[in-house]
Amino acid sequence: MANPEDMWQCQTVNCGYIYNPDKGDKKGKISKGTRFEDLPEDWKCPICGATRKNFKPLAGPGSAKEA
Repeated sequence: MANPEDMWQCQTVNCGYIYNPDKGDKKGKISKGTRFEDLPEDWKCPICGATRKNFKPLAGPGSAKEA
């Protein structure tokens, strides 16, 4: 399992869904504790079907806080 400081939440720019590693994605069969970076390449937002490329981190590298 990843360190808590490495488990950033990511939000899609399409529908606003937030992927939370602490919860995983029950619909996508992603277990709790899975970092966004470790999601399968073909994983999609369970709400709107957005690909991983349409997500932005809410903290950490690449986030608005880092800018």
